[in-house]
Amino acid sequence: MKPTLGFEEIEKVIAEFKRNPFQNYPVFTPHTGVVSLKVKKGDKVKGTSGKWLEKKGTLLYTLTRQGNVKPFYAPIEGEITDLKKELEGQFVEANTYLLTIRHRLSKEETINKILEKFLDIYRAPETAKYYLAPELSKKIEQKGLQQILIQPGDEFLVMSRMKRDVTLVYDGQPGIIYALYFKPNTTIAQGEPLLGICPPEQAEFISNLVKKIQLEWD
Repeated sequence: MKPTLGFEEIEKVIAEFKRNPFQNYPVFTPHTGVVSLKVKKGDKVKGTSGKWLEKKGTLLYTLTRQGNVKPFYAPIEGEITDLKKELEGQFVEANTYLLTIRHRLSKEETINKILEKFLDIYRAPETAKYYLAPELSKKIEQKGLQQILIQPGDEFLVMSRMKRDVTLVYDGQPGIIYALYFKPNTTIAQGEPLLGICPPEQAEFISNLVKKIQLEWD
C-alpha cells in the first residue's frame, strides 16, 4: 500500500505533468513477418476511435507472413518520434520494437497518470494484449468502474499472446479498481500499468485528489 502524500508532494507531481504532458507509446510486432513501414519520423497519426473502436487509426505498418498481408493501425494519436527504418523489408520476430508514438495526454489521461503515483499499480507481466475477464467486465458495465472491489483469487484479466489466451488471477491486496490504463486490441509492453487499485480506506483521499487535479487544470 502506498502512503498518502502531503500537499507539497502532490503539488510537485501536478507541476511535473504540466511541464511535460506527454507519454511515449512504443509499438511492437504481435507476430513474425516481413515489415513494411507506412509512416516516417515526424508524421502525425490518428488513433483508433469510436464507441466500439470501430474506426481505425493511421496505418503504421504491415506484416506479411505466408503470403498474407496484415495491416496494423495507430492505437492512439500523436507524433512518430522514433522509427526503426532499418527493419523495412526485413523478417522480424514477435515483440520486435518498430516505433514510438509521442502522445499528448488529455485531461482525463493526465489524471490517470498522476494517480499512478498514489494507487497500487498492477503492471503487465508480459508484452501482450490484455482484456478484462468476462465476469469482471460485466460487473463494471453494470455498476461502474470505481464500484468494484477486487479480492485476491479473483479472475480479472485475460492475457493474449501468440494466439494463446491466459486468464490472470489477482494476487494483490483487496481494493477498488479506480483506473484502467490499457485499451483492448493494443499490445502493452511488459511492465506498463494495466490497473490502478485503491485501498478502500484511501478512497476518499483519491476522490479529493482527483477534484484538486481537475481544478488545477481548469
